[in-house]
Amino acid sequence: MKIHTLIEQRWSPRAFSDRPVREEQLEALFEAARWAPSAMNEQPWRFIYATSDNRESFERLANCLVAGNSWAKNAAALFITVAKKSYDFNGNPNGHAWHDVGLATGNLLLQATDLGLHVHLMGGFDAAKAREVLGIPEGFEPVSMGAVGYVGEPESLPENLRERELAPRVRKPLNELVFKGHWEQK
Repeated sequence: MKIHTLIEQRWSPRAFSDRPVREEQLEALFEAARWAPSAMNEQPWRFIYATSDNRESFERLANCLVAGNSWAKNAAALFITVAKKSYDFNGNPNGHAWHDVGLATGNLLLQATDLGLHVHLMGGFDAAKAREVLGIPEGFEPVSMGAVGYVGEPESLPENLRERELAPRVRKPLNELVFKGHWEQK
């Protein structure tokens, strides 16, 4: 089945080159995220980012990563996504905030692909540490981190990660993910 080229070409490398990402490119990523749909148009997403040329800010983000994601420190930029947990209009919990942050992040990923950049999203980070060192206030929750940059050489990775980097992309078949009319357990 044919899908849009941007979706087809998007992938999450672990090997990043040392080529810098321009500030205008990062701005385009966040602008794409800004236009995502959200429940009640709340736009509950927030992003904190740093580029590798600002070592202090970059290290603050990088130090939130778990050891298994240390490869991400080679990316040109790192960011963290944050969800606002309540609605602005009534203060009630926003049960859709994480979903909406995901939609905004999806837009960011496609914009990156269009610009020739790659993003690798990670759940492997210390959310409590991120909250502390990045000044994330109460009412907001760290969701994920992302590494942004240009693809590097797989040989730069340890052997176990190199194998994963070079492995074919695999997705579950649609019949395991999509059901018509009711849930079909197999």
